[in-house]
Amino acid sequence: MKKISVVIPVYNNEGSLKILYDKIASTIKGYNASFTYELIFINDGSKDSSFDILVNLKNNDFGVTIINFSRNFGQLAGILAGWKHATGDAVITMSADLQDPPEQIAIMLQEWENNHEVVVNYRELRNDGFFESITSRIAYKLFRYSIPNLPKGGFDYSLVGRSAMDAINSFTEKYRFPQGDILWVGFNVKYLPYTRLERIHGKSGFTFVRRFGDFMAVFFSVSYFPIRLMSFIGFLTAASGFIFATSIFYAFLIHKTPFEGWAPIMMTLLIIGGLLMIMLGIIGEYIWRIYDEIKHRPNYIIKEILTKK
Repeated sequence: MKKISVVIPVYNNEGSLKILYDKIASTIKGYNASFTYELIFINDGSKDSSFDILVNLKNNDFGVTIINFSRNFGQLAGILAGWKHATGDAVITMSADLQDPPEQIAIMLQEWENNHEVVVNYRELRNDGFFESITSRIAYKLFRYSIPNLPKGGFDYSLVGRSAMDAINSFTEKYRFPQGDILWVGFNVKYLPYTRLERIHGKSGFTFVRRFGDFMAVFFSVSYFPIRLMSFIGFLTAASGFIFATSIFYAFLIHKTPFEGWAPIMMTLLIIGGLLMIMLGIIGEYIWRIYDEIKHRPNYIIKEILTKK
């Protein structure tokens, strides 16, 4: 008997949890009645009645497990906790807001049984707002410089087989990019397009400030692009300065010194000073992450794990 684990981070999703549970359970049973499942819900410090709903689901289904965090640690922490505790032959990761259609699970399982160790559902279309869609596309375009096989629209909804999941769980760094981890380990990957549905229940907790913060954390953890850009700008600035200094020296030799004035000097100082400050800021971002990494603090703290025995 094959066992399917479904990892679902939960944060204030009281309106969608019961519907989501029913759809996932019916989809897996409908695909193959001999499959067993474990639904791992990670309660990430929800402030609504999500936890009570999850407890009720757990009391009526042996396949439901609740990982209850001590406070809100973020979606990444929820995913990592779910992956660590998943025991299935395949591990599916999805959102709790019904934007990832549960019916897609049947297609994922079919591809998995066709010897695809990793199945990625990439967003071909998304019913998000205009601003969210544009910023997301820009972010993933930048990510693709470091992860070329990352789909253009990114993905969160995926299936990972046991061998690949064990490899991913061996990673120890604090700052993680789950999409990059899944693709980095290799194995046989199948890409499936899907339409990310509009959120019906509740309101997203991802404000622009939080989205930007998450982007910065991920970008500096997976990409060397800022450092290489700094090197290129530094080389270009130095080369331009050398050429300009040569032209000034030549003008001095032929007694044609450029006109006197503070404006060109101030412009040069401000531009170079600004570039230096930006470069120091980028270096600071990397140093901050190194410092945070060596403290070895956990990504999350589990208050309790509830499962029906």
